[in-house]
Amino acid sequence: MSRDFSRTVRVADQIQRELALLIQNEIMDPRVGMVTLTGVEVTRDYAYAKVFYTTLGGDGNIQLVEEGLKHAAGFLRSQLAGKIRLRVVPQLQFVYDESVERGMKLSRLIDEAVGKV
Repeated sequence: MSRDFSRTVRVADQIQRELALLIQNEIMDPRVGMVTLTGVEVTRDYAYAKVFYTTLGGDGNIQLVEEGLKHAAGFLRSQLAGKIRLRVVPQLQFVYDESVERGMKLSRLIDEAVGKV
């Protein structure tokens, strides 16, 4: 069982690396500008992959980036099929990762609190 888990993690890491390169080098959509992939979770049967991302820019930018990523999902999946040896290439679901933004807000609040003491 742990062997299966570790393979799933390795596949998720490989998908993250390959998608990062594809997004950087192949996607010409202006909506998908400064995107950073923060993680990938793959189901045990490799049918689906949640791709977590963050972006530079405001909250209004998030919706545009998500639309661009969803639009490119089919292309990205077909490119992954040529780069990763799996019987099934997972369907890609892009999810905005709020943890980075939340961490920056907390850090800013801590800095403000420390500065007022």
